[in-house]
Amino acid sequence: MTTFPLRLTSTDDRLTAAIAAIRNDLDLPQQFPPAVEREAERVVAANPLPTADLTAIPFVTIDPEGSTDLDQAVQIERLGQGFLVRYAIADVPAFVEPLAEIDAEARLRGQTFYGPDGRIPLHPTVISENAASLLPNLVRGAFVWRFELDGDGAVLDTTLSRARIRSVRQLSYLEAQREIDAGPIESDPVRSTLLLLAELGPARRELERLRGGASLSRPEQIVQSHDGHYTLERRSSLPVEQWNAQVSLLTGMEAARIMLDGRVGILRTMPEPEPDTVDRFRRRTEALGHPWPVSMPYGDYLASLDPNDPLQLAITHAAGSLFRGAGYTAFDGELPEQVMQAAVAAPYAHTTAPLRRLVDRFVLVVCEALCAAKAPPQWIRDALPTLPKIMASSDSRASQLDSRSIGAVEAALLSDRVGEVFDASVISARESRGVVQVIDPAVDAECTGALTPGQRVRVRLVEAEIATGRVLFELVA
Repeated sequence: MTTFPLRLTSTDDRLTAAIAAIRNDLDLPQQFPPAVEREAERVVAANPLPTADLTAIPFVTIDPEGSTDLDQAVQIERLGQGFLVRYAIADVPAFVEPLAEIDAEARLRGQTFYGPDGRIPLHPTVISENAASLLPNLVRGAFVWRFELDGDGAVLDTTLSRARIRSVRQLSYLEAQREIDAGPIESDPVRSTLLLLAELGPARRELERLRGGASLSRPEQIVQSHDGHYTLERRSSLPVEQWNAQVSLLTGMEAARIMLDGRVGILRTMPEPEPDTVDRFRRRTEALGHPWPVSMPYGDYLASLDPNDPLQLAITHAAGSLFRGAGYTAFDGELPEQVMQAAVAAPYAHTTAPLRRLVDRFVLVVCEALCAAKAPPQWIRDALPTLPKIMASSDSRASQLDSRSIGAVEAALLSDRVGEVFDASVISARESRGVVQVIDPAVDAECTGALTPGQRVRVRLVEAEIATGRVLFELVA
């Protein structure tokens, strides 16, 4: 992970004001209504825990550093030549009474929003960062998925039930990767789970490749606040993050299968890219000097790209055109025409982050009922048709918060450097302007001039407006 610290001094107030304005423009909530907080305190005091006890199982959580809203805990052991995976998901439904205060507020929010000045949680923090969070060495309720997999990682059997669990360790991604790289330690159950994850993750990734799935791996830009100062971080994922994501994908695929078999639920769907979109992207790869072979599945091609190479970074950004149209599809009785998530190359559902995403709570309750051969509760069935619109609106606000916050911080970082010349790579171009990635500091911004994607260029900063987040460069001849 690369970090670019902002020593902003005189720009701090302007940046703080700009970020506050973004929150106001997006109508993001500042706090929970008193009735919601009172209800949260009441349900937490009731301490709703399942009767089944799996606290002897050594679960471990793997999350970004500093996380306190822990949705998932995993434990893996050998099962013959294959794997037994237990995946515990926070039992948020136990703390949310249907159609009561917390439920109503969560439907207004849709998800947890992450801003540079802090997060806006989906649920009161007494729930999301305490009573329901799978914090280490504490007994918590969870929906426990149990997967029996063969040696290739293919599913042989799936069950889902509620139980008490206890995570024995909380690891950041970096800590988990270090544990894996250090190798085995005899009779260390956490290290055993991590090493089996390092086997299972690539096996599941190979199954994804064989079914035609793809993921678009490009460095993230993350804005964070430390001691009153902002930082802009550009980071690429560690292998353990990708392996951990494969367990989440496995769970989402099984949840989708269960709901389709039961003919009730809500899927995360995305259509296949249109043929002309694929053709345009293929021509772009040829123009950038790294052609996409006709015989190679697009998932394999995208996985082969090196984001550190300017030409291939430009291709990675252009590949975003293949990943459009994602949404949520609810059904009850008649199955929908569109059930596939094209990037996953399978039906898929969001189900592993109920502390942070509204729809996951509903999917968990539906799947638990269906696995017990019961009908989902009526309040769930009544809510399903409303969820796609709620999630679409929430996703839009989250995307705008992220992009506008990054823009404001980038402008602050560059505000006293107007007129300077920087090295950059061209990400995309059209007519007399395009987008460039500046090498140092690593920001993406609009640039005027005759640009060619993948080209190394010199650009001059002509505008950096904190209030609007507008940054503009011009090509230096």
